[in-house]
Amino acid sequence: MPGVTHDDAPLLADLMPWSVAPLRLGRGWPTAPDPATLKTRWDALLKAEGPDRETLFEPTRARTVHSAVAQLPGQPSGTGPLADASGPCPAPVRVLAAPFDEQWLIPDHRLIDTARPELWRVADGRQVFAIESPEGMPLLVTSHLPTLRAGRIRPLYRRPDGAEPNLAPGLPAYLADRLDRRVTPPDVLAWALTVIRPDRTVPLTDDPGLWAQGVELGHRALWLLRRDGDRPKLPGGRRPYVRAPLPARPLTILYDPDEETLHLDEGRISPVPPEAWDFRTGEVRVLEAWFAARTAETAETGTLAAIAPPAWSQSWTSELLELITVLALLAEVRAQQTALEIKTRITAADLTAAGVLPPPQTSRKPASILEHTEEGPAGQLTLL
Repeated sequence: MPGVTHDDAPLLADLMPWSVAPLRLGRGWPTAPDPATLKTRWDALLKAEGPDRETLFEPTRARTVHSAVAQLPGQPSGTGPLADASGPCPAPVRVLAAPFDEQWLIPDHRLIDTARPELWRVADGRQVFAIESPEGMPLLVTSHLPTLRAGRIRPLYRRPDGAEPNLAPGLPAYLADRLDRRVTPPDVLAWALTVIRPDRTVPLTDDPGLWAQGVELGHRALWLLRRDGDRPKLPGGRRPYVRAPLPARPLTILYDPDEETLHLDEGRISPVPPEAWDFRTGEVRVLEAWFAARTAETAETGTLAAIAPPAWSQSWTSELLELITVLALLAEVRAQQTALEIKTRITAADLTAAGVLPPPQTSRKPASILEHTEEGPAGQLTLL
């Protein structure tokens, strides 16, 4: 983290006041690395009847096949008890299931113990979710709804379509005045992503040059983490390729640092920079965890989670090649972020004196979205 010499940096929790606890799925089978597997699991659930359907569902206190709950905002799934359900699987949606691991989820409220509807209401193409991660990275960001077990989730915007930033009221204007430049909500998040400490304090600066440097690094990290827009490329035209075909069901992943080659059984991918292989969240190598999520056989036979893809898919190969590039480039950004030294600063006391902090209690609560109607249990409409 950047060098600082003081203890009066504001907390991320004050700069981005509204936060939501992580989702609790309650069962693993509604999530998978590919959507086809989820549709097969759904079909298997609905083919079962009576007690067999209940057992396959994996009931908890919060959800059984007899639960009737409201629709997830923006998702046209059923609201009646699953014991009586029929029909096709709701179209799976992309989620962040683990750090750097985008998977798929059946977006049906009846399958999820604690779905956090307030997050679904603001999840759209403009939204960015900042996630307080306990796994060695103080902050993750994603464009997808996060379902990973982590800390609190802080959306960048409190309303759909990028309306009403989730920032302490007056913060962008105050920073713009001190820095003598325009400051946007994504700029604030980019700066926080660059300088945030493990205790989730965010040292601020009034040095325009340093601010510009930190924001530029943060925007690059945002681009890499969100993986939107143009595809990332390694410097010098280098690009990881499949050098030997990957097997139908690879079981092992190994790395050869001398040849910068990733081995998936007899399959080979190179070049793979060592920075990509060594990239970790906490003590876990990201590439190893990503591979295990697609190949490990941990589910009990006879459960829905035991229904897995029949073979390694071409889409996974494409995702792996891109992930290698993303991790290598993020390692470079990390090194540059660590080298930043904040000598002139804006303190929490400064923000308090300016009336920016503490943020009002209303800013810590979700915004009302009065124009949005949702289907409640058994088809009744809910007005928010």
